[in-house]
Amino acid sequence: MTKASARHILVSTETECLKLKKEIESGKNFAEVAKAHSQCPSAEDGGDLGEFEPGQMVEEFDTVVFKDAVGKVHGPVKTEFGYHLIEITKRS
Repeated sequence: MTKASARHILVSTETECLKLKKEIESGKNFAEVAKAHSQCPSAEDGGDLGEFEPGQMVEEFDTVVFKDAVGKVHGPVKTEFGYHLIEITKRS
């Protein structure tokens, strides 16, 4: 079974999500931005979600994590929880 590891930042608006993505692309540390801005409890760990398999996350999240490029920041990704920036850290 395919497994992946990822970290994310969850915010309530697409505008905020895009702003944070620009900050990361300009050199800010993903984990530090997550700690400062993410509304998910994973913010304490820099947005780290650990390792998971397909089906453990909501569909929109899974689609990105199991199909898009590893090591890049993807998003905004809209889910029922809000808007995410997702960085896939590993996939096997």
